[in-house]
Amino acid sequence: MEAAVYDIQGKKKSMVKLPEDVFGLSWNADLVTQVANSLASSKRTPVAHTKNRGEVRGGGKKPWQQKGTGRARHGSTRSPIWVGGGVTHGPRNEKNYERKVSKKMKAKALYTILSKKYKEGEILFVDSLGLKEAKTREAVKALSTLSSVKGFERLLSKKNNSAVIALADKNRETQRSFKNLSNLEVLEARNLHPLTLLAHKFVVIENPEVSLKALPKLK
Repeated sequence: MEAAVYDIQGKKKSMVKLPEDVFGLSWNADLVTQVANSLASSKRTPVAHTKNRGEVRGGGKKPWQQKGTGRARHGSTRSPIWVGGGVTHGPRNEKNYERKVSKKMKAKALYTILSKKYKEGEILFVDSLGLKEAKTREAVKALSTLSSVKGFERLLSKKNNSAVIALADKNRETQRSFKNLSNLEVLEARNLHPLTLLAHKFVVIENPEVSLKALPKLK
């Protein structure tokens, strides 16, 4: 399994051999759904919080005597059926939404998504994304030339969640250059995440021979 590697001018430069266990997997919707839902749940930070009848203020005294008034009996104004009383079964911020996902499952889901995107022609391999200056205009210029590659015409024009740019190594200048482009996300290849891939259409991988070695291992 081989793929073309392009330079920053959008011209084919060489070929790279791709590992079958990363880009040759069949689609497994059950695995990807389970991992994605678990990871999204673990990222959730509970904010909404309601008070129960033991936490609301007031209501210490019985509103009226048990019998003889002709009204329904009540023991406290903290009751959930009273206005200003506690809330029954409301959201609580102490709820734990964390879901455990094994490293092997997470890596397999990542490879499954990469395989699907590769088969659909949504992964672009670039030899280097080193820019002359840490300027947004340089990033736009690079994306404009890479958009000339067949199948990636919308790399720059897609308004939302266009692409994930995976760098071979940490490059502060490159990251600063792409920072102002809201439809992109730039990270190191070793930090590729299933949720990030699912949220973006294209994947641009810099220096694939180095980047692919940084991906998490199944074994």
